[in-house]
Amino acid sequence: MNAQRLDALFEALKAVMPSQQVGKSVPMSQFTTLRLGGPADLLCQIASVEQLSGALKAAREQEIPVTLIGNGSNLLVRDGGIRGLVIHLGEQFAQVTAPTPMPDGTFSLTAQAGATVQKLCNAAADNSLTGLEFAFGIPGTVGGAVYMNAGAYGGEMKDVLHSVTAMDLEGNTCVYAAEELALGYRRSALMDSGHVVTSATVTLRPGDGDTIRTAMREFSQRRRQKQPIHLPSCGSTFKRPEGHFAGTLIESCGLKGFRIGGASVSQLHAGFLVNDEQGTAADYLALIAHVQNTVFDQTGVRLEPEVRILGEDAAFTAV
Repeated sequence: MNAQRLDALFEALKAVMPSQQVGKSVPMSQFTTLRLGGPADLLCQIASVEQLSGALKAAREQEIPVTLIGNGSNLLVRDGGIRGLVIHLGEQFAQVTAPTPMPDGTFSLTAQAGATVQKLCNAAADNSLTGLEFAFGIPGTVGGAVYMNAGAYGGEMKDVLHSVTAMDLEGNTCVYAAEELALGYRRSALMDSGHVVTSATVTLRPGDGDTIRTAMREFSQRRRQKQPIHLPSCGSTFKRPEGHFAGTLIESCGLKGFRIGGASVSQLHAGFLVNDEQGTAADYLALIAHVQNTVFDQTGVRLEPEVRILGEDAAFTAV
C-alpha cells in the first residue's frame, strides 16, 4: 500500500470529520466480537451521511481500497490486518426514527445502518409494534442485518424490510425497495453491488406491548441457555446446510470442545467456534478448516462458513 497516498487520505479524512474519528494502524480486535485480527491501515468512524460520502470520495481520489464494517459480529479479520481504509458504521450513526403510519395500517421505522438490531427491536417494542421479536438478541447492526438478511427463530429481515437507502462508492445515494434486493438465506443483492447501506426501513403491525416484550425475553433467554454469548465469537460460524443443522453435524463428529490454539468448538453449542483463550485468526481459521474437513469426511456434508473473512495473513518472520 502506497504510504504517501495513505497519508494524503488520512489528512483528507480529518478535513471532513473530527480528527478523533480517524486513526492509523487501528487493531481490528477492537471492532470485532471475536476480539482478534490485525490492524487496519486507516479506520474512520462515521457520524453522518455527509462524512460517509466525503470518506468514500477521498478514498477514491487516492485510489485506496475501502472496507465497510458494522458491529463486527460476523467478521473474522486475519492477523495481518486490512490494507486501505476501514469505514466503521457504529453507535455514532445509529438514529432510529419515530413510527410513521402507513396506508395499510402498518407502521414504518427507519434506522441508520449503525444502529444495533437490538436498538431497533426495542424501538418497536416501545411503540407496541410486532414483527421484529425474532431479531431480538441478534448482535449485529441494522446495516449488517440487511446486508446478509439476518434471521433467527423462524424469522428473517426480509419478512419486515420495506426499503433500504444506500450509497455507492462514489458517494451517490440510491433507494431500493425490499423486493429489489433478492433477499435469500444469508444473502442480498447488496453483496454484489458494492453499495453501502446507510439506513433501512421496516414495516410492522400494531400489537400488544406486553406480549411483544414477553416474546423478546423468551428469545433472549433461549440464546443465553443455548449459545455461548459470554465468549468472543462471530455467532453461528457456518451456514445451515440443506437438510441438516451445522451444530448437530459437528457434535455428531465428536468435535465439541476440540481446540486449536486459543480457539475451540463451544461445549455449549457446537455450531459456535469461540475465541476462549486469546487465540489468533490463524487459530480460528485452522479450526474452521478442521471442522469442515472432519464433517465432510464423516458425513459427506460440506459446511460453508457464514462468517465474513477479511484481510491478510500475518507476515512470516524467520527465527
